[in-house]
Amino acid sequence: MHSPLRSSYDAIVVGSGPGGASVARELARRSLSVLVLEQGSAAPVAGTLKQMAAIAAVPGKGAFIHRDASLLVRGITAGGSSTINFATAAPPPLEMFAAYGVDLAPALESLRAELPMAPLPDALIGPMAARIMRSALAVGLDWHKLDKMIRPQICRTGCWRCVYGCPFGAKWTARDFIDEACLQGAHLMDEARATRVILENGRAAGIEFFAGGRLQTIRANNVILAGGGLGSPRLLYQSGLGPRSVPFFSDPVVAVMGSVDDINGGAEVPMAAGLNMHADGIALADLTLPKPMYQAFAMQVGRFDRLFAHHKTLSIMVKIRDEIGGGTGPRWADKTLRETDKLKFRKGVAIARSILAEAGARHIFKSWHFAAHPGGGIRINDGVDKNLMTPTPGLYVCDASVIPQPWGLPPSLTLLCLGKRLGMHITRS
Repeated sequence: MHSPLRSSYDAIVVGSGPGGASVARELARRSLSVLVLEQGSAAPVAGTLKQMAAIAAVPGKGAFIHRDASLLVRGITAGGSSTINFATAAPPPLEMFAAYGVDLAPALESLRAELPMAPLPDALIGPMAARIMRSALAVGLDWHKLDKMIRPQICRTGCWRCVYGCPFGAKWTARDFIDEACLQGAHLMDEARATRVILENGRAAGIEFFAGGRLQTIRANNVILAGGGLGSPRLLYQSGLGPRSVPFFSDPVVAVMGSVDDINGGAEVPMAAGLNMHADGIALADLTLPKPMYQAFAMQVGRFDRLFAHHKTLSIMVKIRDEIGGGTGPRWADKTLRETDKLKFRKGVAIARSILAEAGARHIFKSWHFAAHPGGGIRINDGVDKNLMTPTPGLYVCDASVIPQPWGLPPSLTLLCLGKRLGMHITRS
């Protein structure tokens, strides 16, 4: 049972995704009093379509439609989007951050030593991912297993729940770090929506938030915004500390799909293996999704003839590193593709089609693009300094908003590193 809320804390962390969870854990481990405010629910993960939809598919909250009818989603729940992502541990680009005076190497080394982070054993590579890998290698691509933040001894074959939220504890999520922070004395308050940063004498002094049907305020010496690539810029605006709209990246994705006759599957860990073409800004991976999501993609592009082919359809993710642009607002986000982004998609889709053709797939089609990694709206050396502090003393940002350049990678491990580094900085200050 949690102790009652205090009137003040050493630090308030707004958001419990990887960045927020990491800094909260680091501060709590160093004996600071910490309050974590989470807009979503901390209810146990059930691994159901209903719960996932409540986390990421509510229009204007977890899901946003752009002008070109593409979809941007984010996870509003304890653990943030890590609760429903694919647990892929892409390493942070150390040289890129070093150019901004940010050394993530010590944090990365420490996290690698304690997190479940490794390629899946062969026994957990599903038949669809294995077929795609063989075909990619056959056409000369450097296709390889990806590091996953998954506990293989708990993970099970023939399971399709990664994207719904793993109810078995096999997939590492930011909830794990939140739990650790709470064991060290931190307080998690879910279903608490931050409304503005409280300022006193030009510095951050606490947070105003809505919870339990009423508006409340709690003071803190340090305030860390970790509400994600959309949430943190909005909170700065609501606090009179930032513009109404900021440009951002979204790491858009399309799924390229084709059917084979000799596989009966459709339930396996997605993104088990893939390829990162960094110079081109294109990444590919296998992407077996649950049947309802596959059917939604097929209906979206009018391929009603493929609605019942899920069990034999190979799917490849094509993700691009898009240019920073578009804008965010109080209840909207708009990020349409530029011509350079479209060129990347054309190249990536052509590669995916060649892999599927090698695999013997027929009836090949692709989805519309969608995205789930908004960020870059409060960039290092622009919206925050190298220690992630805004121009307002005592106010920090620690989520994908601070990533200083167009991205194109799963950001979870990078955000964990940034959070660990920030926690160490605050305790030294």
